Amino acid sequence: MSAAAGVDYSAWDHIEVSDDEDVACAYVDTPSLFRLRHRTRLERMAEFQQRGEDLESNFAECKRLLEEAQGRLGDLEEGGEAELKKVQAEVRKLKKDEKAFEKMIKEYQREEKKLPWNVDTISKEGFSKSVLNIKPVTREEKVEKHKSFVEQYAKEIKHFGMLRRWDDSQKYLSDNPHLVCEETANCLVVICIDFEIDEKHELMGQVAHQAIVLQFILDTARTLKVDPRGCFRQFFSKIKTAEKPYQDAFDCELELLKERVRSCARIRMEDAMKELEEEEEEEEEVGREKRLGPGGLDPVEVYESLPKEIQRSFDEKNIQMLYEAMDKLHPEEGKYHLKRCIDSGLWVPDSGEGDEEEDEKDED
Repeated sequence: MSAAAGVDYSAWDHIEVSDDEDVACAYVDTPSLFRLRHRTRLERMAEFQQRGEDLESNFAECKRLLEEAQGRLGDLEEGGEAELKKVQAEVRKLKKDEKAFEKMIKEYQREEKKLPWNVDTISKEGFSKSVLNIKPVTREEKVEKHKSFVEQYAKEIKHFGMLRRWDDSQKYLSDNPHLVCEETANCLVVICIDFEIDEKHELMGQVAHQAIVLQFILDTARTLKVDPRGCFRQFFSKIKTAEKPYQDAFDCELELLKERVRSCARIRMEDAMKELEEEEEEEEEVGREKRLGPGGLDPVEVYESLPKEIQRSFDEKNIQMLYEAMDKLHPEEGKYHLKRCIDSGLWVPDSGEGDEEEDEKDED
């Protein structure tokens, strides 16, 4: 049995996993992203295979037509010259087509040998098995299962994420086979995002490596339709002595995951900043409403609109300075500022004081 060399990214588009283990993470949809990538790869493989089948079919048809034409040519040896030339031209064309198809088939076979390895091309089902009619698991059940699993095994998952040697990883999974599952892979991706947000890029890369190890194992199990706990040893046997195409496939998937993690981290930080700004704006609005004076004006806004000398009199709580500053203003301007100070609560006059001030300004 061979280990997987490609990762089915369908696992990260629509599953909800949690970064705080309480709410689902909107940015890591691990099962669906792997399915999407796997489906795309299968479609590409199917198109390539169809091209090969079409070439073989057309080649066979060309050979059949050539044989028929050569048969007719033999029958016309004693026949008319015009018909003979016509069939001879047909034979020449079919022979030319035959060589062209042979060339295209050889090119196709060379392309086939150069195709990168993936879980669908290096792993084949070794036996058939019965399929049970099991009730589909709902989205809510998946989220709940993930949550309870992470709560129970968070420490073990984080420990696995920090292992660097193949042998250590294999032994740890042998001792903890319950970790060979989608929930562990999802949790490792969430840990990666947390590290990236905290700008711990090396740790993010380390945990991402372990997430890809698990996804290779899970992808192999899906292709072979076996329990992943029963095939993870084959992956480690393969990767420890991997040829270059296999190792390149692993490294490629690792880089794709790290880029995905960086993107998710950026989105989360942008959303967090947006949420923080909205909260600050809401708090500011609530604070403003609480600050409003008897006339419905905000004292902070009124203070910032006052002339510097009047602001200084409020800063120093000097009433005499305030009067003097008001006296220096045009009567209408002084009346305007005084009313705004009273309406905002910056100035709380004694009973009738506001009217007296206004009358004095009018007299001036």
